[in-house]
Amino acid sequence: MMRTRPLKVALLGCGVVGSEVARIMTTHADDLAARIGAPVELAGVAVRRPSRVREGIDPALVTTDATALVKRGDIDVVVEVIGGIEPARTLITTAFEHGASVVSANKALLAQDGAALHAVAEENGKDLYYEAAVAGAIPLVRPLRESLAGDKVNRVLGIVNGTTNFILDKMDSTGAGYQEALDEATALGYAEADPTADVEGFDAAAKAAILAGIAFHTRVRLDDVYREGMTEVTAADFASAKNMGCTIKLLAICERAADGGSVTARVHPAMIPLSHPLASVRGAYNAVFVESDAAGQLMFYGPGAGGAPTASAVLGDLVAVCRNRLNGATGPGESAYAALPVSPMGDVVTRYHISLDVADKPGVLAQVATVFAEHGVSIDTVRQQGKDGEASLVVVTHRASDASLSGTVEALRKLDTVRGVASIMRVEGE
Repeated sequence: MMRTRPLKVALLGCGVVGSEVARIMTTHADDLAARIGAPVELAGVAVRRPSRVREGIDPALVTTDATALVKRGDIDVVVEVIGGIEPARTLITTAFEHGASVVSANKALLAQDGAALHAVAEENGKDLYYEAAVAGAIPLVRPLRESLAGDKVNRVLGIVNGTTNFILDKMDSTGAGYQEALDEATALGYAEADPTADVEGFDAAAKAAILAGIAFHTRVRLDDVYREGMTEVTAADFASAKNMGCTIKLLAICERAADGGSVTARVHPAMIPLSHPLASVRGAYNAVFVESDAAGQLMFYGPGAGGAPTASAVLGDLVAVCRNRLNGATGPGESAYAALPVSPMGDVVTRYHISLDVADKPGVLAQVATVFAEHGVSIDTVRQQGKDGEASLVVVTHRASDASLSGTVEALRKLDTVRGVASIMRVEGE
């Protein structure tokens, strides 16, 4: 039997995502009520610019006083889509303290202060859901937190930023340079006027911290995630990747150590074989590859951003939280019982593709090979091309630690026959 008194929802932010949340709540009101067991009512919308016309939203609901809205006491669920650290953090905490559960899409805040927010939610017996914070419409948080709760996740490998994937895909498919591909992404609305958060990996790193925390039942903060952007990726790197039967993606990688005693989380460009499922992810789409003991290999694919896709994830969380509210229960909170240490990047073991500019004369390859051997880095393949006294030497290693590779490169730079290190890229997915 359906309850007639509506559950009241406060919406913080009414931009691209927030306006879609409001629209779906209105147009799908009957379906949402049937799925929840009670109607949901938009009780207030906090914005910075109240004079802007917001189609489909009663102007009487609009306010600039977000604090007063979350303090009302009759609000059942607060939906936070304003982003950033403050005032979002204070507003979410205040919402919990005044009786509301929270649905958030705020990846930056959750990556930085997720543990503290979970603690306040638990103290007040409320829910904190954030499916939309990681991969837009792609169901990922809930499968990791619930569907795979009985399994042991060992690795999460994914493309979690649509802007960077669009740029790299254009560079791969058309031969465009980085700036040309970025300009097209900006013109099409995939890249912001300031794309730093995307192209330097900050956005993906926040998502990696959230995913690693859930997957490994361990607190992983944004500061724990190694981050490397993709602005230095060149057409020459793509040519080298193609010679290896690979392409290049900006990957978020969260791994459990082989002995199970630690975890790592990192974001960087990497070559992946064309045979890997992530290699076929094109345009602005996202995909995440999950490897676990019992379930094996799983892949989640779909649009990772945009108003409607992100709103879809927000509404999914809203339905779940409202159901919990009706039943007087809460869903899963933070699971950090494993408390595994997060290893530094220097301990990470992977393959490497190194391109060197060297003198084109006898003995160069032997010198280079000696340096690799002295640092305990095994060489898989070598390719050398040269003319007029200059040459390009491409070395692909077997698996080596980041620390040992760094020492190798430092020693290579000291050789008189090495003119420079053109590029270094990790090779993943094998």
